[in-house]
Amino acid sequence: MERLDKRVAGSLTRFYVVALCVVALLTVSGLFLIRRTIRNLNHDSRLVNVAGRQRMLSQRLTKLAVLKVNDIGHRDSASFDSLLTLWKVSHEDLVSRKLPVEKGFVTWKSQPLDTMFHELAPIFNRIYQNLSIINRDSSGLDAKQQALAQVLAGEPQFLAQMNRIVFQFDKESFERLENLERIEWILDLMTILVLVAEGLLIFRPVVNTTRRVVRMLTESEDALQLSNQKLKEANIQLVETQKELLRLEEEKYELQLAEDRVRAGALIEGQEEERKRFALELHDGIGQMLTGLKLHAEKLKAVQFHDEKHQKRFEQLVTLIQDIIQTTRQVSFNLMPSVLSDFGLASALKLLCQQAADLSGIKVLFEGETNERIRMSRPMEIGLYRIAQEALNNAVKHANADQIKIKLEQSKNRIVLEIADDGKGFLISNLKSEGQFLTRNGMENIRTRTQLLNGEIQIISKVDSGTRLVVQVDL
Repeated sequence: MERLDKRVAGSLTRFYVVALCVVALLTVSGLFLIRRTIRNLNHDSRLVNVAGRQRMLSQRLTKLAVLKVNDIGHRDSASFDSLLTLWKVSHEDLVSRKLPVEKGFVTWKSQPLDTMFHELAPIFNRIYQNLSIINRDSSGLDAKQQALAQVLAGEPQFLAQMNRIVFQFDKESFERLENLERIEWILDLMTILVLVAEGLLIFRPVVNTTRRVVRMLTESEDALQLSNQKLKEANIQLVETQKELLRLEEEKYELQLAEDRVRAGALIEGQEEERKRFALELHDGIGQMLTGLKLHAEKLKAVQFHDEKHQKRFEQLVTLIQDIIQTTRQVSFNLMPSVLSDFGLASALKLLCQQAADLSGIKVLFEGETNERIRMSRPMEIGLYRIAQEALNNAVKHANADQIKIKLEQSKNRIVLEIADDGKGFLISNLKSEGQFLTRNGMENIRTRTQLLNGEIQIISKVDSGTRLVVQVDL
């Protein structure tokens, strides 16, 4: 069907192009003929004018010849010689079929006119010769009178022959005009026939095809609208299904997130309980034994050793026991500082800053109110303390900072914990994309603890511009 439609369309296109070409050819031909005929008519009018002027010149020359021979005065401003030359040149142009005009020469092709000019030649030559005799001053009066007689005898013949030539020009011009009219009628009739054929063979099939195509397009549009309606309904159902799936996925994600939080909370709570138990065992068990060992060692200081080396080794042993006791106390404090439960978060953070400054040699400052304890739940105190502890350890190990500051403040019903350093900083994109970086620097642990406290965390860092970590938790 498609191939048949293409074949019909190609055939109609060829017919249409051929018809247009024929109409264009007929139109151009008609215009060419009209233009040519008009040009010929202009030439004919020029020829008629020149021929008429020849008659006028011959009469004028004859009159001047009579006046000149009889020596009669006149008021004619033109000279006899110039009129005679003009009359001869115009006659020669007519005979040679080349009449000069502004843009070329006017010519014609007519055997009757050639014959008439051939018959006129002796008469013209005789009159011209006699007029030349009259024009010469050297000619005698008798010669001029004889020449005048010859001119007067030949002038009627010249005028009669020129009349015949003018009528022949007019006749041939009229015949060409009638011929042009017949050709125009033929061209118009052919154009009408071509247009009728074009209407029957091209436009009528095109109109029928257009009607069929419009009908098919209308039917297709109706079918398309129906399909669009069905598609719209299906799309609405699909959107509703997608919304339902999205809701289920969100519920699943929230449930999974809640499970992860519960699992992480339980894990952290277990870690804290284990730390508390281990801290108590260090303090009550190993700490007490080390203290007893130190007391026995101090009692042995009174004993005099005979060997000086033994004395130095004993002193080194006492110093080592003291260092072990101090390290055990520090480990027990890190696991579960007693000052946190006794005096609150602010005091614990202040003591943490002092210990970090003593151990690292970095200037660690604390800014907060330690005189009045901020009332908060035990898990919140532990969580915020662990966040500060983890962030402080990160700054000490990785920031290469000269100064670290921990700030704790209460703003209405919100606790704000800020840890800032002037170290080398890092790119936030690395923090978001590199899991190893998160694990190594403990930032994931900080995020998890903040989420368990239903808090908000903000990390601001630039390379060579330090890092600032802000945690906000509602009471």
